[in-house]
Amino acid sequence: MTLTLKVSVTFCLPILFSRYNSFMRDLLPLQPVDYLVIGHITQDLAKDGPRSGGTATYSALTARALGLRVGVVTSASEKTFMKAFEGIPVISIPSEHTTTFENIYSESGRRQILHHQAAHISYELVPEAWRSASIIHLGPVAQELDSELPKNLSPSLLGVTPQGWMRTWDDDGYIVPCRWQNAEAILPEAGAVVISREDVGGDEEWIEAMAHQTRILAVTEAEAGAVLYWNGDRRRFRAPEVEEVEATGAGDIFATAFFIRLSATRDPWEAARFATQLSARSVTRMGLEGIPTQHEIDECLMEVF
Repeated sequence: MTLTLKVSVTFCLPILFSRYNSFMRDLLPLQPVDYLVIGHITQDLAKDGPRSGGTATYSALTARALGLRVGVVTSASEKTFMKAFEGIPVISIPSEHTTTFENIYSESGRRQILHHQAAHISYELVPEAWRSASIIHLGPVAQELDSELPKNLSPSLLGVTPQGWMRTWDDDGYIVPCRWQNAEAILPEAGAVVISREDVGGDEEWIEAMAHQTRILAVTEAEAGAVLYWNGDRRRFRAPEVEEVEATGAGDIFATAFFIRLSATRDPWEAARFATQLSARSVTRMGLEGIPTQHEIDECLMEVF
């Protein structure tokens, strides 16, 4: 059973926060989590109808598959189908719409259209019990989080996938890369940052600049694997050859696996190796079916190069 808690946003913030905490205590005391992801869950329009998606969805399910206690703070329409989160506590801010994307794939790459955007998410709505989770993952997809360091959160590892701060859209909803405003507020404080080459439009200078501003930067490059920047060094991690069915969510699976393995081993190279191997296996299946299996996790943990 999924515990989804709807938080009213019709009050001013001080009253909202007081009622929110009171409501939570009366309903069910929230237990601490190991992995907290904050960002919009999405509906992805596909040929066979809408599917659950978004960083929050793929990351939460991957973290659970890796054995962690998971929590999600998001915003979505009450009509959104939440079956994917069965067993995962979700704090959901009510919104008229769920953030909705259409992904268009061609030989030249992927184009995205934003059809709907859910409500803004305030860091103040993170429950007290979750604010010191071992890993807190900021995973915006559509400018839904403030691009500044959240002062009320104190994780052991702050993981950031800033794609939602690095994209904008035109009047027709077509997504294009944009500069991350106030990146300097988060990059130096993050334990690790994961982006895709697509996020920056292939801008190598932009990637190099980010690598100099943060501790650890991983750049995913689809079937080519990933590049890791750490401690002044740069290493490439090749992905195994697989038969790709669909790549949606692979970057989120990479980021989650990377953050978790980094937290466990404190070895960025090992974390990148593991994440590259695990995310490559995810593209052999459609949508959320690509969430890692226990067999795949064990296989990637044992694989040595």
